[in-house]
Amino acid sequence: MDQQTLVSALMIMATFGLYIGISVYNRAKATSDFYVASRGVPPLWNGMAIGGDWMSAASFIGMAGTVMVMGYDGLAYIMGWTGGYLFLTFLLAPQLRKYGRYTVPEFIGDRFDSNAARLIAAIATIIISFTYIIGQLSGSGVVIGRILNIPAMYGTMIGVVVIAIYATLGGMKGITWTQVAQYMILIIAYIIPIVFMSLQITSNPLPWLTYGGIVDRLGQLDRELGLSEYFAPFAESDKSQFIALMFTLMVGTAALPHVIVRFYTVTTMKAARWSGAWALVFIALLYLSAPAYAAFSRFILMTRVADQPIDQLPAWTETWVNTGLLQVADTNGDGILQWQEIIISNDIVVMATPEIANLGVFVIGLVAAGAMAAALSTAGGLLITISSSFAHDIYYRLVNPQASDRKRLAAGRWAIVLATVVAGVVALNPPGVITQIVAWAFALAGGTFFPVLLLGVWWKRMNAQGAIAGMLVGLSVTLTYIFLAQAGITILGIQDTGAGIIGVPINLIVCYLVSKMTAAPSQKLQDEVVDLRYPEQMSYRDGEVWMDESTGR
Repeated sequence: MDQQTLVSALMIMATFGLYIGISVYNRAKATSDFYVASRGVPPLWNGMAIGGDWMSAASFIGMAGTVMVMGYDGLAYIMGWTGGYLFLTFLLAPQLRKYGRYTVPEFIGDRFDSNAARLIAAIATIIISFTYIIGQLSGSGVVIGRILNIPAMYGTMIGVVVIAIYATLGGMKGITWTQVAQYMILIIAYIIPIVFMSLQITSNPLPWLTYGGIVDRLGQLDRELGLSEYFAPFAESDKSQFIALMFTLMVGTAALPHVIVRFYTVTTMKAARWSGAWALVFIALLYLSAPAYAAFSRFILMTRVADQPIDQLPAWTETWVNTGLLQVADTNGDGILQWQEIIISNDIVVMATPEIANLGVFVIGLVAAGAMAAALSTAGGLLITISSSFAHDIYYRLVNPQASDRKRLAAGRWAIVLATVVAGVVALNPPGVITQIVAWAFALAGGTFFPVLLLGVWWKRMNAQGAIAGMLVGLSVTLTYIFLAQAGITILGIQDTGAGIIGVPINLIVCYLVSKMTAAPSQKLQDEVVDLRYPEQMSYRDGEVWMDESTGR
C-alpha cells in the first residue's frame, strides 16, 4: 500500500469511527429521538445539519465535474438547488413544522384525513428516497474504490456496511449530530484544494475572486481547439432543457421528504425559518466554490495533461483508468494525447483534481474523507426517511396502531438495514451518473409532492380526492417521462433530468380540478389549514385570529 493510499484510508477510517461514535453517544431511545431528534435541535446546528444532509455525493463529487464538462449549462444545478431552498423556507417549512407531525406522509394523511393518501405518500416517499440513495452509495463506491485501488462496486459494498451501522444505531438524533460533523469535514475538504489551486495558478488564495480570469483563458483555449466555449450559454443543452432542469430541481428541493423532515427537529416555526436561513449560508459556501473548482480543474487538465506524450502521462492517470471512470486513448496514433481523446467522468473531477494539481497526500486524503462525509450524510437522512415511512406511516399508523415504542423502533431499524442492502445492490451497477440519478429523485419528488404540499398548506378547499389523484397522476407522469426520455422520446428537447416540468403542472391541475369537482373538506380541516399561516402565538378560531393569552399579544 503506497503512502497516498495509506493516508487516505486512515483519514476515512478515522471519520468513520467519529460518525459511529457520535451515533452511539446519541443513540435513539424513543420514537421521538429516532424520527425528529425530540424536536430539540437549535436552529444554527440544524442549519448545519441541513447543509450536511443537502451536500450529497451529487453536490460534492458531481457538481464541479458537471460544471466542468457542461460549462454554463451546468449552472442550472446550482441555481435550481439554491432556489428550491427559498421555496421551502418561505412557503412550506414553517407551516409543516407548526402542524407538528413526524413525516411528510403523516402530514398528508392527517391534513386530508385520509389513510389512502397516507399510504400513497409513504410508498412515493420510499421510491423517491430509494432512487436518491442509489446515487449516494454509487458516490461512496467511487471514493473507496479509488482510495483502495479496487473496482467501484467493491467500494460501494464497504459504504453500505458503514451507513447501515450508524443510521440504524442513532436514528434522527444520532444522524443530526453526525451530519453536523460531516458538514464541517466536507466543507473544509472542499475549500482547501481550490485555495491551493488558486495560489498555484494565480498566486491569490481567494479562488472566488480569481477564477473569472481563468474562465477567460479557458475561452481562448476552446477557440484555439475549435470547441464550444466553456462559458457559452446553451452549448451543451438547449434553453428548454436548462429551464426544465432548473425548475425540476427547485420544486424537487422544496418537496424532498428527507429535507423537509429536518425542519421537524426544531422547537418552533421561527426556529424552522432560521434553520432555513442558516442552511442557505452553509450551502452557499460549497455552491459558490463549485464553479471555481470546475474552472481550475479544466484549466489544469487542458494545460498540463492534454498535448502530452501518451507514454509520459502522470501516474495518477493509471490509477483512475483502473476504476473505469477515466479513459485515455491515442485514437489518431500520433503519440500525443489530445484534449478530445480524454474521456473523464463527471464523478471523478473533485476526487482526481488534488492528484492532477499535485497537492500532496494529505489534501488527497482530506478530499476523500470529505467526499465520504457528503455521501454518508445524505444517505443517513434518506435511510431515516425510508424507515419512518415504513415503520411509522405504514406499520404504526395503518397496520398496528397499538405497537409499542420498542416494536416501532425495531421495525424502523430493520427497514434501514433492508433498504441499505437493496439500494447497495442496485448501486453496484448504477443506471446513470450521480447527478443524473439524483435529478430523477428531484423530478419524482416535485412531480408527486410539491403541488399537494403547496395547496395543502395554502388552499383550504384542497381535499383528499384531489391529493390522491394528484399524487398518483404526478408520480405516474413523471416516471413515464423519465423512461420515455431515456428511450429518446422527448417534448421540446426536455431530457429525463427535467421531467419535473412535465409532472408538476399536470399534478397541480389534477389537484385543483378533482378538488373542485368533489365535496369540500370539513370545516375543522379548513380551519386547521388557515391556522397554519399564523405564528405559534396566534391561532385561527371561528373565523377570527386569536392571540396567545400567555403572552398578552
